[in-house]
Amino acid sequence: MNNSTPSTGVYANGNDNKKFKGDRPPCSPSRVLHLRKIPCDVTEAEIISLGLPFGKVTNLLMLKGKSQAFLEMASEEAAVTMVNYYTPVTAQLRSQPVYIQYSNHRELKTDNLPNQARTQAALQAVSAVQSGSLALSGAPSNEGTVLPGQSPVLRIIIENLFYPVTLEVLHQIFSKFGTVLKIITFTKNNQFQALLQYADPVNAHYAKMALDGQNIYNACCTLRIDFSKLTSLNVKYNNDKSRDFTRLDLPTGDGQPSLEPPMAAAFGAPGIISSPYAGAAGFAPAIGFPQAAGLSVPPVPGALGPLTITSSAVTGRMAIPGASGIPGNSVLLVTNLNPDLITPHGLFILFGVYGDVHRVKIMFNKKENALVQMADANQAQLAMNHLSGQRLYGKVLRATLSKHQAVQLPREGQEDQGLTKDFSNSPLHRFKKPGSKNFQNIFPPSATLHLSNIPPSVTVDDLKNLFIEAGCSVKAFKFFQKDRKMALIQLGSVEEAIQALIELHNHDLGENHHLRVSFSKSTI
Repeated sequence: MNNSTPSTGVYANGNDNKKFKGDRPPCSPSRVLHLRKIPCDVTEAEIISLGLPFGKVTNLLMLKGKSQAFLEMASEEAAVTMVNYYTPVTAQLRSQPVYIQYSNHRELKTDNLPNQARTQAALQAVSAVQSGSLALSGAPSNEGTVLPGQSPVLRIIIENLFYPVTLEVLHQIFSKFGTVLKIITFTKNNQFQALLQYADPVNAHYAKMALDGQNIYNACCTLRIDFSKLTSLNVKYNNDKSRDFTRLDLPTGDGQPSLEPPMAAAFGAPGIISSPYAGAAGFAPAIGFPQAAGLSVPPVPGALGPLTITSSAVTGRMAIPGASGIPGNSVLLVTNLNPDLITPHGLFILFGVYGDVHRVKIMFNKKENALVQMADANQAQLAMNHLSGQRLYGKVLRATLSKHQAVQLPREGQEDQGLTKDFSNSPLHRFKKPGSKNFQNIFPPSATLHLSNIPPSVTVDDLKNLFIEAGCSVKAFKFFQKDRKMALIQLGSVEEAIQALIELHNHDLGENHHLRVSFSKSTI
C-alpha cells in the first residue's frame, strides 16, 4: 500500500485506494469503523482516544503492517456521530491525517487473535478514565478527555479582523462540532469577541481543539478560543449581536433588522462591507453569491495596505472545511432519503418539529433528494442541527443549507407527480403563535415520544396498539400523573420514534381529538 501519496481532495469520500472499492458506500453505517493511514508507532490508547468523545469504545483491532485499524463503538449512533464529525474535519494522530469510514464488519470478533491482551488492557484503562479515575497514558495530553466540570461555553476572540465576521458565520463554523444553543457577540478592548454555548462540553472541547488558531478567511480573522468561566448564557434578544437558537420567540430588542452589517464602524473602517451577508461570502458557492466575487476592501487604519479578497479566496480556499450554502438561508437541501418511502407530507411533519415548514419539493429526477423551505433561517438551522445524521427508513439523512433562496412551485401543466407541496397555510404548524410553549419544548430526536391531546376514553392499550400497528416495538408507556391528556411512550430506537412521529402526529383519536407527538427529553 502506497503511503506516500500526496494529500489531496481524492480522500474526501474516504475511498482513496483501489483496495477499498469493495467497501460499502459511506452512507451505510455500522458501529465498526475502518481507520486507514495510521502512523506505524501509534498506541492502542491513542486510537481509542479518537472514539472516546463520541461514546464507549468496545473493541479494537490494529493491523500495524498495513497502517490500518478497526474500532468498534458501543452503538451505531456513536459511530455515526464520529463519522459525521470527521467528515468536514480530518482526524489526526501524531499530526498525521487519518481516514475514517464505516466498515462492512458488523462487530469485531478478536477473542482468538494473538496480541489482543494489550488492546484489552488499553480498553479497560480507558473505561476507568471514562468513570474519572485515571488519566490516559499514551494519548496526547492536549487532546485528553473532557475534564469534569468543564464549561460548554467558549470565549472566542477574533484577531486580524480585516473583514467583518457575522454571528451567522460563527454559527455555521461552530455547528460543525455539535448543536450550538446560544451566541452573544460584543466588542471589548477594541476586539471583536463572542461567547458561544454548546449543548454539551464535549462539543466545546472538540471545537476548541480543531478551531483555535484557524483563520476564517485566508490570512485574516484568526480564531482565539478559550473555555469561559460561565456555564450558561442568558440571551434576552435575537438580533445580529445575540441569538438563542432554542428560543425563536425572543424579541429583536432594539427595533433593528436582525441582520445589520455588524460593527464595521467600531473598527474605524466604515464601508468595509456592503451586504449583510457578504461577511459570510466564504461560505457561499460563487453562483449563489455574485456580489462576493472580487470584493475589494478599503485600507483599514494600521493594516498593511489594502486587502483584496479575490473570488477564489472567498469561495475556494476556505480555512474551515465543509461549509457551503448561504447563511441566513431558510431553504434546506435534504439528501440520502429513501425514495420509496419518503413523501412531502412526511418531511413536512418531521421538519415541522423544529420550525414551520412552508414548502417541500422532492426532486423529480433524483427522489432521494429534497428541498425543505422553513419559515426563517433560525428554524432551518435548528432543523439541520437536530436532523442531519439521523436514520429514517433505513438511511442516514443529511441536511445542509441550500443555495436556493426559495422552493418554486411547479408551473401549471408541468408534470410533478405531487412531489412539490405548499404547506404555508397548514393548520399543523407548531410555531405560528408568538411565545407559544412549543418554543421551549424543542428537543433532539429520541426514542421516547411525548404524546398530548389524548381524549379520556383512550386507554394505555389503545395507544400501545396504535404504535405497534405502525411497526414499532413499545418498551415502556406512562400517562402523566397530573394530566391524563399527556403521556410518554418509549420505542425500540430513535429511528422507530422518528418514523412513528411522521406517521402518527395528528392521528385522529376520535371525540374531535388529534394526537400530538413530539420528541421528549425524558426517559421512562
